[in-house]
Amino acid sequence: MSITENYKKLLAEIRGKATLVAVSKTKTSAEIMELYNLGQRDFGENYVQELQDKIKKLPNDIRWHFIGHLQTNKAKMVVDFVHLVQSVDSIKLLTELDKQGEKNGRVIQCLLQVHISDESTKFGFSTQELEELFTVTGRLQKFSHIKISGLMGMASFTDDDVKIRKEFATLRSLFVRFADVNFSNCNFSILSMGMTADYKTAIGEGSNMIRIGSLLFGERIASTPKESK
Repeated sequence: MSITENYKKLLAEIRGKATLVAVSKTKTSAEIMELYNLGQRDFGENYVQELQDKIKKLPNDIRWHFIGHLQTNKAKMVVDFVHLVQSVDSIKLLTELDKQGEKNGRVIQCLLQVHISDESTKFGFSTQELEELFTVTGRLQKFSHIKISGLMGMASFTDDDVKIRKEFATLRSLFVRFADVNFSNCNFSILSMGMTADYKTAIGEGSNMIRIGSLLFGERIASTPKESK
């Protein structure tokens, strides 16, 4: 099916259940515009330089989500235009985003990425680190230029639906647990989990934002080289 057909089918399926973030890494401006012209406004990117290049060419009302691992020294390169940083995976990055937000006169909307799988290649706070972040006095309250809007996580890359469901359920329980934290810089409303292979399971476990790439655009032929540190 075409991008348009894929999009309409997916949107009809998830409407009212979850917000769709179209993962557009390595995709051309023409491919992004095809979805834009159908009404899609939320797009997810993994690489800072690629995102910077696209910003210059595409409509300024696109809501750009940074969903890849963001190196601390590159945070300053996205804070002036990014809508949501979904992949805040360390206190160090949170500190830098707050610093850059102050410099740019912006409050940076963030999700805390939680490591819910058993794969060492994935990033994120551990459950214990998340607990400390919210319970140690002054740990989060000191940040005045970030807004924590929820949690994000990636399940294991496996066909074991029971395992995937358990990992998503873990993230959902953490989301519920910390949603009522009474900090001025926290307002939990987004639980971002689920990609092409597991979005149905994610929605079933409470996700209200999914990140979909290949199901919309087709499988990638080549990937963008990983950015250097």
